[in-house]
Amino acid sequence: MRSALPSGVIQGPPPPPEGWGGGGNPEGRGADRQASFIALFLLLAATGMVFAALSVAFWMRHGTSDDWIAMRKPPLLWVNTVVLLASSVVLDRGRVALKSGRRDAFNRWWTAATALGIAFLAGQAVVWHQLANARIFIASSPSSSFFYLLTAAHAVHVVGGVAALIYVDVQALRLRLGPAKRTMIDIAAVFWHFLDGVWLYLMVLLYVWG
Repeated sequence: MRSALPSGVIQGPPPPPEGWGGGGNPEGRGADRQASFIALFLLLAATGMVFAALSVAFWMRHGTSDDWIAMRKPPLLWVNTVVLLASSVVLDRGRVALKSGRRDAFNRWWTAATALGIAFLAGQAVVWHQLANARIFIASSPSSSFFYLLTAAHAVHVVGGVAALIYVDVQALRLRLGPAKRTMIDIAAVFWHFLDGVWLYLMVLLYVWG
């Protein structure tokens, strides 16, 4: 509410904190947010088609192969799965903190989620190293070929997801994550949760039929 100063100058509401405040055209931000989510859904559709195509190839090879032998998977895969799922939980804790105005808590939660995403990738690298030490390579069998192919395809998408998490993290730590940029938080979170779902699907596929 405006108040008149003794000098007759009209004082408006105090400006929002730099980097975290408002500003800009709300309608324009709404249009930008809608366009961003349309682009996200197109990305999710394209990613889903990639894994659908790989799944079809998996089933065709699995159903017509006489030399398909189930590959023994490193137990570390289960640890990696827990790490990836934990990153999603931590990510949402950060989003809840931000909505309640606890920006320091958001920074901590989001940084932790980013670290867990990187830890997942590191764990996957260790899994591939363990398989190589066990003399299980991409050309060793149809089962190992699809294991490497599916997990590598997922890892490539996780790299993109981690890049988005790092971008948000840097912007937040530098206090540059205003409302116009907070759409990136939701987009990064949705994409990350999608990758979680894809990974759970791959775990079922590889452990039950791989």
